[in-house]
Formats: sequence, C-alpha cells, structure tokens
Amino acid sequence: MVEVSTKIRPTTLAGEHVELVPLCASHENGLIGAVNDGNLWQLWYTSIPAPDRMRAEIERRLALQAAGSMAPFTVIERPSGRIVGMTTYMNIDAAGPRVEIGSTWYAQSVQRTQLNTEAKLLLLTHAFEVLECLAVEFRTHFLNHQSRRAIERLGAKLDGVLRSHQRASNGTLRDTCVYSIVASEWPTVRSHLEWKLRRNDTPAS
Repeated sequence: MVEVSTKIRPTTLAGEHVELVPLCASHENGLIGAVNDGNLWQLWYTSIPAPDRMRAEIERRLALQAAGSMAPFTVIERPSGRIVGMTTYMNIDAAGPRVEIGSTWYAQSVQRTQLNTEAKLLLLTHAFEVLECLAVEFRTHFLNHQSRRAIERLGAKLDGVLRSHQRASNGTLRDTCVYSIVASEWPTVRSHLEWKLRRNDTPAS
C-alpha cells in the first residue's frame, strides 16, 4: 500500500450540490462573505475565524498542509459557484492510515441542506476508497449538540470524551467528543448517505 502521506495532496472532489477545491489565498474574499452569513465566529464553542482573521486562518491551514498534517478545502455551492465554507482532512496519520474530518464550517444559508451530506459523502469516499484509511475521525465540543447530532446521523460512533482537552479562545475548558467510522462500517454508511441524498433529506450541519 502507498502511504497516505504520498496520496493526500491537493485534489478537487465534486458532486451535484457541492464542490470541494484545494484552499488557496485567492479564496479569502469569498470566505469572508461566507463567514459573515450568520456571523459564525460569534459561536463561543467553535473556532471559526472572524472576517479580519480569515487571511491568518488560510495561512495557518496552508502551513499545516505544507507540513503534511492537513489537506484543506474550500467549499463551493453548486451550481451557483458561491464559496460557502471550509473543511479539511486533518491530524493525518500516515501509519494507519487514518484521518480526521474537521475544522469545518458553512455559511448559515447552506446549513441543514444537502450540501453538507454530499460534502461528507465525497470526503468519506475519498478517504476510504482512495486513501484506504482504516478509520475516519470526527471531533466536536461536548456542548455543540447540533454538530454531535449531525455526526451521529452520518453513522459515526462515539469513541469517548476527552475531558478538559483544550482551552477555548474565551478561556473556558473544552471537553471534546471523539467519533469515528471504521473501514468495515463504510459500505453501510455510504449506502445510508446515498439514500439520504436520493430522498432529499436535510440533516443538521
């Protein structure tokens, strides 16, 4: 097997509702517009960049990509071509291989739409069927109930809770819920997500 570090490289993943393209500096203005859709940075339990921090966030993610620990994407709504958010493969473990899908946020106007379902389907398909991952992980704040419900609806299972795992920007301590989907579960999860898309379901994002 080719190591995941040699296979995770900037790539475009496209579906009917969403296109995930490699993050680049030229996406800054579009991402600022997206984060202003709902004033997303004001959610205290998430780490979403404010408009004046977007350039620094893009630079941070691209630096992690250069170091081999992250593959960041810009989320584009189809067919409008509008930039609506960010997502990543992160905490890349080449030895597994294993990745986490995280640092994800969407403009408020596209939350609870098919866009999120299809984005996760594209990312999971690439992770399991191209990168040949043993497992894909998701992490979220214990109190981010909307995110936890969405992750659970994907078919991920709770591995555990890391207590006092991180300190938030406001100084509070974050308990982190760790979920995962393992390779043996992927065929069932894939069928479930494809069914949801066919039924025009709208899970929380």
